[in-house]
Amino acid sequence: MAKPDNRADNVEHLQQNIQNTLQNLHEAEGYLNEFSSEISNEERKQIEEKNNRRKQSIRSFREEVKDEAAHSQE
Repeated sequence: MAKPDNRADNVEHLQQNIQNTLQNLHEAEGYLNEFSSEISNEERKQIEEKNNRRKQSIRSFREEVKDEAAHSQE
């Protein structure tokens, strides 16, 4: 039998994902700032691309939080 859909803690989980992703983004930016003269252009490009994906993920998580909040008020 399928488990019932329990959305009670979805917002909490999404907010934790946002915080973790923001932390990773800031750490990567700090790494780039500190070691920019020591890393290859390829590594810099990879980190910047990953940070762009992180920023997109954060936007998506925030949209999901809004959706969850709307569902909880129904």
